[in-house]
Amino acid sequence: MVEIGIFLSTEEHAGSDLVATARHAEEAGFTTASISDHFHPWLSDQGHSPFVWSVLGAIAEATSTLRVTTAVTCPSIRTHPAIVAQATATTQELFGGRFRFGIGSGEALNEHITGARWPPIEVRLEMLEEALEIIRRLWTGDTVDHHGRHYTVENARLWTLPEDPPQVLMSAFGARAVEVAARIADGYYAAWPAEGLLDRYRAHGGRGPAIGELKTCYDTDRQRAIETAHRAWRHELVPGLAGQDLPTTTHFDQIAGIVTPEMVADRYVCGDDRDAHLAAIAQFVDAGFDEVHVLQIGPRQQDLIAYYAEEILPAFA
Repeated sequence: MVEIGIFLSTEEHAGSDLVATARHAEEAGFTTASISDHFHPWLSDQGHSPFVWSVLGAIAEATSTLRVTTAVTCPSIRTHPAIVAQATATTQELFGGRFRFGIGSGEALNEHITGARWPPIEVRLEMLEEALEIIRRLWTGDTVDHHGRHYTVENARLWTLPEDPPQVLMSAFGARAVEVAARIADGYYAAWPAEGLLDRYRAHGGRGPAIGELKTCYDTDRQRAIETAHRAWRHELVPGLAGQDLPTTTHFDQIAGIVTPEMVADRYVCGDDRDAHLAAIAQFVDAGFDEVHVLQIGPRQQDLIAYYAEEILPAFA
């Protein structure tokens, strides 16, 4: 049976609000969650982007059973993998083993900010693999010296470690990225139920849980939900590689102008039709996902939690 989780969007909410949403989700019966890791929001209308590691520390204190996964962290460009290793080890210790480390090859929007070159995907995947090797070595508590193609680490040791290291899930959408994920990750993360990719991950030996991210905009007024979703999450419907390669929120504001409310209504679950929400979850179930994490677009976070607690979660108990 698929497990339903909540998605915490750092692009749309301040850290304190994300902590409150995580606590309320746990109280309502959610057992799992994801949280995005961004430096910038996608769109200026989203309006936020708190530092995810601070937020995670607060969520660890505010909850007792909720499992939380980063969705996803790029540990290879704007933040050195040795620092990410320390952040993830501390987070796992704070959560008492409830933290999972979701990784991906990143977007220029977040990763170019230090002036580092934004490399092509082949190089980014190579960097990601080397970064994860460093992170896992540091998680052992050993002193690490590493002189690789992309990174240097000297005399590094983590002194605060969790009882067990976090599970690593990787987001991957291209065929090559899926093969890398199958080789290096402990699970798979997807922003939509892309046809065949999870099967490819499994075919290449990929193991562990598969988490899918479902975008919704719950509202008792469907037209208002569509307008909210169009305002706050239209960027994802821009075709091609723009999502990976555009460098600023302003660029996303400009290019997302091609996306209409009708396109948003076709892509996202907008409104309070229970059958529509269940049908969207069924797409992930049919594709083989183990967990579906629901992202409520816009401000009605508590309304979505209450609606799912009453109408959706009992169907998957």
